[in-house]
Amino acid sequence: MTVETIDATKLEAFMGRAVTDLAAAESSAATYLGDRLGLYRAMASGRQMTAGELAALTGTHERLVLEWLRNQAAGGYIEHEDGRFTLPPEHAAALADEESPYFLGGFFEIIAAVWADTELLEGAFRGDGALAWGAHDPRLYRGVERFYGATYRSSLVQAWLPALDGVTERLEAGATVADIGCGYGLATTLMAAEFPRSTFVGYDSHGASIEAARDRAHQAGVTDRVRYEELDAVDLPARGFDLACFFDALHDMGDPIGAAAAARRALAEDGVLMVVEPRAGDRLEDNVGPIGRAYYAGSTLLCTPGALAQGGQHVLGAQAGPAALTEVLRAAGFSRVRVAAETPFNLILEARA
Repeated sequence: MTVETIDATKLEAFMGRAVTDLAAAESSAATYLGDRLGLYRAMASGRQMTAGELAALTGTHERLVLEWLRNQAAGGYIEHEDGRFTLPPEHAAALADEESPYFLGGFFEIIAAVWADTELLEGAFRGDGALAWGAHDPRLYRGVERFYGATYRSSLVQAWLPALDGVTERLEAGATVADIGCGYGLATTLMAAEFPRSTFVGYDSHGASIEAARDRAHQAGVTDRVRYEELDAVDLPARGFDLACFFDALHDMGDPIGAAAAARRALAEDGVLMVVEPRAGDRLEDNVGPIGRAYYAGSTLLCTPGALAQGGQHVLGAQAGPAALTEVLRAAGFSRVRVAAETPFNLILEARA
């Protein structure tokens, strides 16, 4: 390659994109700190404040806070006027309010964990590709809970379960539910709080997550109807569940067909499987854009290495799409599969025998 062979216009356009990404990547560390230090939460009222006022509110160093505010203003996250700074309410919904369906703070915590794991990931790339879920920086697990929690709290009970034929009515009457790959048990706890007549069992192979899930259930006051077991998905017992769920977990499994088949055996004859997965089309071209780009990054750094660490018989990746997911579910013994609902971030599939 020589200078003469380079398209200067194309190079300039790419450099603009790359420098924008560099600025965003470095600034994501500042955003993570803003979340961790409570800077966004302190500004959530929407009132103008100086760096000194924000530092006093949060017990932080004024000069560093000033530079942080300047970074945030330069990126359009915070507004600035005559030395005073404001967090607009629309931005506060994404940066300061953990109950908001738009909250992104957990994603920045995931990014922090991924950066901490780069040496482990380099080893995976140079080796067999495997990096077990439990080997990651602990911030990953809390970040996943916080990020997905924003959507689950606003959509699971309100939209996703009602999209499944007859499932809400069964839960209200009293059903048995399995949450497979439950992580910290966020979805299990949400369902248990909404449907007190039903009983729930969460399964996960990561012992630390099971312990955290038990703590969450205790805090939510639902231990009378929720329990958790450390168990691999393919070893799920046949207990006649009315509903079994994979919440953003099926694509992380080394044997998704085996896991789905185990769920099929665990269900009652008329039981329903709900599969929540990252939203994706069936082709790479369908997934070009910021959401697809983010999910492919997560798939490269988290999901695919985790599946390979489990033996990787059929590695889906985080952008599998409806066709690949349907193929897996049919191979597992489900004859009726449909996309029941979707959001900008999720696909919700319903599968029945």
